[in-house]
Amino acid sequence: MNTLLDGYRRFRADVWPAQRARYQALSLAGQRPQTMVIACSDSRVDPQTVFDAGPGELFVVRNVAALVPPYLPDAQYHGTSAALEFAVRVLKVAHIVVLGHAQCGGVQAMVEGTPMQAQDFVENWVSIASPVLMNRPEGLSQDALLSFYEGEVVRLSLANLRSFPWIVAAEAEGRLALHGCQFSIHTGVLSQLQGDRFIPITFGAPPVANQARDADPS
Repeated sequence: MNTLLDGYRRFRADVWPAQRARYQALSLAGQRPQTMVIACSDSRVDPQTVFDAGPGELFVVRNVAALVPPYLPDAQYHGTSAALEFAVRVLKVAHIVVLGHAQCGGVQAMVEGTPMQAQDFVENWVSIASPVLMNRPEGLSQDALLSFYEGEVVRLSLANLRSFPWIVAAEAEGRLALHGCQFSIHTGVLSQLQGDRFIPITFGAPPVANQARDADPS
């Protein structure tokens, strides 16, 4: 806890003076982020750091493996779906980015089985991605196989996003664009799903959230 408090003190001393006006404006006007990011809870992949975003720019939900469950309104608890509903229907974000990453422990649990200590909830959660296991390529090393499934999980989450009727409607009306990305922890390279391939983002290219057609956030 002392490490966190030291970080807070640095924030107050170094960041807050420069960002004070921005935070105060956000407190008065409320948040109006243009982009929602669905990311993994992995401590090495922080969306705000990867996209160099400031306060109020990203609406972020993080879970194991950046998974999006299919649309299923019932009496159960749906944290990711609730965040999606708020972002799309209330905040009216213009972009949703699914941010997967290399060396994902959630994908490894999906492929190799969850650790014995994490079967109360993790096992059932990663089963959301079980459909991708039906397509198992031959001749890959274990590392290459995990990398393959890390990409497939992003594609599955994008497909599941399109099972939400109000996401489909907003996308059809041009008010919302969906994006899939992969981040390499080792190299720091971000790749974006374009067609059926993840293409590395080159330096000098527009930010991911601005590459799709403009959308009216109102």
